[in-house]
Parts: sequence; C-alpha cells; structure tokens
Amino acid sequence: MSKKNLYRPNVAMIIVSNNYPQKIELFMAERNDMSEVWQFPQGGIDKGEKVQEALFRELEEEIGTSKLKIIAKYPKWLSYDFPEEIAKQMKPYHGQIQRYFLLKLKKSAIINIATKHPEFSSYKFVSIEDVLNQSAHFKKPVYEKVIKYFKKKGLL
Repeated sequence: MSKKNLYRPNVAMIIVSNNYPQKIELFMAERNDMSEVWQFPQGGIDKGEKVQEALFRELEEEIGTSKLKIIAKYPKWLSYDFPEEIAKQMKPYHGQIQRYFLLKLKKSAIINIATKHPEFSSYKFVSIEDVLNQSAHFKKPVYEKVIKYFKKKGLL
C-alpha cells in the first residue's frame, strides 16, 4: 500500500445554522462511541464516488438531512493521523485525508441524528471558540486551519 493509500479519503462539513450570516453558530455532534468527544460531521468517500456525492450522502447518514447549501470549500485536501488506539481499529489506514466544506442549514431542514446507523448521541450549535475547546485533540489542528481560512475569507 502506498503512503497516499494510508489515509482514508473523507469529506468533512462545517455547518452553520440557518441564522447565518447574522449569527455564527457551528454544528458539533458528540460521538456515540466516545463520551465527551465532539466533532464536525464527516465520512468516507466510497470508491468511484464523487466528493459532493459523498458529502450529501454522509449528511443524510449522519444528521438525517441533506437540506444544506454549500457556501464554500477549503481549496486543499487536509490530513491527520489517528491516535494509536483508533489506528488499530481503522487498519489499514493511519489517518484521514479530508475535503472540507462550509455549509448552511436550510430553514426547512430538520436534523435527526437518530439515523439508521447513528454515529452521534447529541448535537449542538456553538461558537467558533467552543468548537476549538471541545474538539478531539488530534483533529484540532485541522479544525484551526480550516476555520482560520474561512474567517480570512470573511465567511466565519
């Protein structure tokens, strides 16, 4: 397996509430399998699947709706390594390479994390500072980079 293949292709979503842009509130969800671990929705890109197809499929699978509008996307793929205990579960992958999107929840959207295969136990909308304070340590550098980029672009 080449070094490139050691990272699982993935889409990740920074979701702002339908109060955007008047109020900046970011969606975070608590993982089912790790208490007090909060993150942005994300998920793998299936073989042969286009990035935006994976994006909307993962939204349906994780938050029960795809009623979101793409505001922007981060211009590059970003990667992170799994901590050792997670890497053991995710073999053969050592981490993930992700494409980040900034999305706005449509007014008609109803979030339902009680999906067919729930990944989250709860969710909330929080400030940017709260995202960085509550995110998993190994994801925090990527979150900081993406948030900084969208802030610089005047989107957050």
